[in-house]
Amino acid sequence: MLDQVQGHTTRDLEYLRFGDRGIGLRLFTPDGKGPFPLVVDVHGGAWNNGDLNSCRDRDEVLAGAGLAVAAIDFRHGPDKYPSSLADINYAIRWLKLKAEEFDIDAGRVGISGQSSGGHLAMLAAMRPADPRYTDLAVEGAGPEIDAAVRCAGLSWPVINPLSRYRHAVRSLESGENADWAGALPEFHHIYWGTEEVMEEGNPMLALERGEDVETPPAIWVQGRPDIVHDYRDLSSGATVNEPERFAANYRAAGGEIEVVYVEQARRGTEVSWNPLAEFFLRHLG
Repeated sequence: MLDQVQGHTTRDLEYLRFGDRGIGLRLFTPDGKGPFPLVVDVHGGAWNNGDLNSCRDRDEVLAGAGLAVAAIDFRHGPDKYPSSLADINYAIRWLKLKAEEFDIDAGRVGISGQSSGGHLAMLAAMRPADPRYTDLAVEGAGPEIDAAVRCAGLSWPVINPLSRYRHAVRSLESGENADWAGALPEFHHIYWGTEEVMEEGNPMLALERGEDVETPPAIWVQGRPDIVHDYRDLSSGATVNEPERFAANYRAAGGEIEVVYVEQARRGTEVSWNPLAEFFLRHLG
């Protein structure tokens, strides 16, 4: 259990630029002597909304546990897949390159993400060398600077964009418990474009296709009841909901993953963040 809270400092940095458009991150650095292990944190927002500010509560808990955290912004929405993955991959390599300057340990890097950010974090962890994701060169970084991570911490991820899209459409068409779905199908259309792309950029289906992917140790923190993230893919033939289906696939591929269920009403609190912090401390030290 976490029994010590360290102070920390924060600073906002620009890590990437496209013309007059800068992409930033917020670096949380624990007080004391580093180099500190690093967690790169990816915000949610249905691949269309949100920014790094939504990561603050989680990142303050991680920083209080002695972990440096980089909450990142990235391209999303009409920039379309795989722009987000290219930015995340770049951010990991950029931070590793600047490890000494930022008092972090380039050999102890993990990734975190919430909701759609959990999907992006897991896909980034599974495909660190995908040429589409490594397309942006980091100036000054040699081939030894890669985007591999040692572990992945997921908070109620949308692990299967295709099944979640169909789940939302089905709810809207039936009118049954439809309030949650709202504009989600439209957001899928904006970012993904087609069901074929949702199928390709998909951690669940990548495992079921037998892709040669990385499977670092992972944790999935899931609130219950949660119709948005904890549901059954009716078109898959699965007899369990998506968290357990992914966990079974991940383990079958040689990965280690823990699924932790918490009370839905309290999921955005330390009830969720403490297990994440403990996981990262175990795997990053």
